Amino acid sequence: MYGIARNTPASYARHTAREREAVAALSGRRLLDEQDMLRFEERIDAEREARELLARHAVLSAPLRAVLDLVAVDGLTTKEAAKVLRISQPTARVRLHRARAALRAGHATPPDTFSTPLAEATR
Repeated sequence: MYGIARNTPASYARHTAREREAVAALSGRRLLDEQDMLRFEERIDAEREARELLARHAVLSAPLRAVLDLVAVDGLTTKEAAKVLRISQPTARVRLHRARAALRAGHATPPDTFSTPLAEATR
């Protein structure tokens, strides 16, 4: 009887102490709900897609990347980008189209980009 009488309050004291430690650890912190978790998952997915897009952008050829950066990042029109790069407007449009197609397709350069015999001869 004395053992039970001694162990019961001690057990209760240990339980209370653990509960106080848990409450202290959580104080000042908000528990996450379902919506919070969904937002975190969306951010993680968006960051993963951004890293993949950045990697595909990095391996684009310099002419394609230059036009794409001027139009998409700097906000220039195709005509303005052509002036900056000192190329014709149709050339700038073609390069922009090829760059966007390469990014969408997930590879660095679309087929036949700068691989014509004339382009090979001028390198």
